[in-house]
Parts: sequence; C-alpha cells; structure tokens
Amino acid sequence: MQRRYKGLTAAVAALSMAATLSACGSSGGSGDVTLKLVAADYGSSEANTSKKYWDDVARSFEKGHPGIKIDVQVLSWKDVDREVAEMVKNGAAPDLAQIGAYADYAEQDKLYDVDSLVSVPTQANFLPLLSKAGEVDRVQYGLPFAASTRLLFFNEDLFEKAGVKAPQSWDDIEKAAKALKGEGVKYPFALPLGSEESQAETMMWLLSGGGGYRDSTGGTYEIASTENIETFTWLKDNLVGEGLTGPVAPGKLDRQQAFDAFTRGEVGMLNGHPTLMEKAEKAGVKVGKVPLPGVKGKAKAAMGVADWMMAFKQNGHRKEIGEFLDYVYEDKNVVRFSEQYDILPVTVTASAAMQANPANADLKEFLQALPASELYPVGETSWAKVSESVKKNIGKAVEPDGSPESVLEQIARDARDAEAAE
Repeated sequence: MQRRYKGLTAAVAALSMAATLSACGSSGGSGDVTLKLVAADYGSSEANTSKKYWDDVARSFEKGHPGIKIDVQVLSWKDVDREVAEMVKNGAAPDLAQIGAYADYAEQDKLYDVDSLVSVPTQANFLPLLSKAGEVDRVQYGLPFAASTRLLFFNEDLFEKAGVKAPQSWDDIEKAAKALKGEGVKYPFALPLGSEESQAETMMWLLSGGGGYRDSTGGTYEIASTENIETFTWLKDNLVGEGLTGPVAPGKLDRQQAFDAFTRGEVGMLNGHPTLMEKAEKAGVKVGKVPLPGVKGKAKAAMGVADWMMAFKQNGHRKEIGEFLDYVYEDKNVVRFSEQYDILPVTVTASAAMQANPANADLKEFLQALPASELYPVGETSWAKVSESVKKNIGKAVEPDGSPESVLEQIARDARDAEAAE
C-alpha cells in the first residue's frame, strides 16, 4: 500500500507543478464574487465547531485570491441536508454545499460535474473508491469531503475481566458476549437498530454475513437475499434472543445511545468509528479494535462512509468555485480537518501523509481499510428511500415475534418501488 501511494503521490505532485505554472497570475482575474458555502458541523460544541475551520480556510484563500469572498454558513447534521434542500427549492441554492448526499441534485441537473470544476491534479488525487462513489451515470458530481470506516470495538478491561479475547468470528462474538453477561456487563453487545443510523449498522452486519444491500456487481438491490436473511436470523436467535444486547431493544436503541454507553464503560462490544475511539479513550476506556468478524473469519469488506461536497450551477460561478475547491483539497487543509475531527482523508497524498505520521497510529487500521471498503449506493437516487425504509423497519427483524425474512422482503419491496420511481 505504501509503495502504491508513493507512486501516485509523485504523479500527483508532477501534475500539481504543471497546473501551478500554467495558472500563475490567474487568481486575481475573477472579479468581485462572493461564494456561498453551506457546510455540516463535525464538532460537538462551540469550542470545536467546524465554523472555525471553514472561516480559517476562507480567510486564507481570500488573501491569495483577491476578488473572491467566501460566505460560510455551518449547520448541524440534524439540519444541514434539510436546509440546503429548502434553499434549492426556493431558488436560492448555495454555490457550494458540504452535506450527506448529492445524487438527487445531480439527477435534477443542478450540479456542475467535477471535470468542469477542479484541476486535473485535484481530481486525480481522490481515492479511486470515493471518486467512483461520487458518480451518477458514470459522471462524477460528488466530491468526497470526509470518510470513515468501521471496526469492531471492544472494552479491553471488560474483556480481560471476562477472560475472553478479541473476536474473530460470529462464534467468538457470541462466546464473548455470554462471558461478559456473566460478569454483569450491561450491554455485552450493543446493537443499535433504532432510527438514528440503523442503515449503517445493518450494512455492517450484511457485509459480515457475506451479503450486502446490492448484488456483487453493485447493479441491483438484493436486500432479501439468503445471506442477508441468515444474518438477521443469527442476530435474532444468537444475540438478541439470548439476552446479549442489553436492556434496550435494538429497534429502540439509537447509535448515540450505544456510543454514550460505551464511553461510560457499560458496553463490551459494538461497531464503531474513529470519533468514538477518541471520545472513549478520553473517558478512560481502553479501546480494542479488530476488523469486522464474519461468519467464520474476517468480513468480506469493511463498511465505508463518505460525506460530499457539491457545486450548484444556479449562480454561475464555476471558475471561482473551482479555484476555491482546488485550495480546499490541498494536503494542508485535508490533513488538518481529518486530524481535528478523527475523520479519514479522501485524497491519496493526505492519506499517505497521515499514515506516515506516528501521531495518527490509532487511525492506521481505519486508513488501511478505507481503499477496499464498501460504501452505500449513494449514486442512486433511490438510496434515500431505501435507507429510510431500513431505519423504519429493520429493528422489527430481531424482535421476539419478528421475522427477518418478512422484514427484509418489505424493505426489498420499498427498494423496488423506489427504483421504479426514478
């Protein structure tokens, strides 16, 4: 992996030098333009709000690009997607939005394609997996902005007390959960299948069981496949049915509740991401982490998640937007944001830089998992409705009287309806 990054880094550096030489003196010719940027807040308080990051980037960019101003608005993740949708609906689209999904806007022909926006070095530097995930009908509209992968987290102290080792398979998970329960652990395995982000927890388990939301080619939904039904049957019978998932029914347990319980030392195991690792360690929890276990060994793929930057056509500021995005994706900015929020970088050179820095040792497993991870089918406009169906229904699959097959069939019908409506 290091050798592959090194080669790509050299190539990107050469392209960057050529682009810089050809662009000398051009930044000041854009005229007086103000670009509106709406971005999501990755911080947890006023002290670490993303507004501070974006204001610094904007002011630094403006110093080198007279005539272009950046107006920054940062909103919480609870509000940002809805607010941007309202802006677009009301004919007041921002020039740039950094939010969770882009496909609907691309289908409506409201976005610039990436080819027409950024320089070749910037576009070539995105991790290939993420570039492809940003495409609709083989044209890239979404610029990846932040990424993460998931690993199985476990509380090392609780595992030591229970006399068990890091699980490598489903049998190991069940064995460890039973031992943890015997030691009085409140949540031997926290399984958040509530409405907050159960589409992520579901995808992790589907991959773990050899299935997924889509078929092996990524062409069609296969939600009610044999592998997926077997996965949720195992969860229902071997974890939930055995009382190994804690006092809150999985369908009522949201991810944040599970994460908070982990930082309090009440959870033996759960599927987690880098931000949780930092919070738990600050709270005094010794965090162990391993790749997601599969039925008999490692899962076929880690789950990857990406958030997106997109540029709207409405105001016609293509050239100025491109100049700003080239600056946003410089290594110094990508690395700073990633390190500040324990988010994985989306570019080849920033990823290589972070892996080479000993200060980022805790992120090594996440960084290594990202290039081969599997992402949501975000390029499909049907995904929003499919995701909503998962959030609404999946918890029922593991209820005492629930039927995994019936629930997955319901979600599959919703997926077919969503595809038919495209």
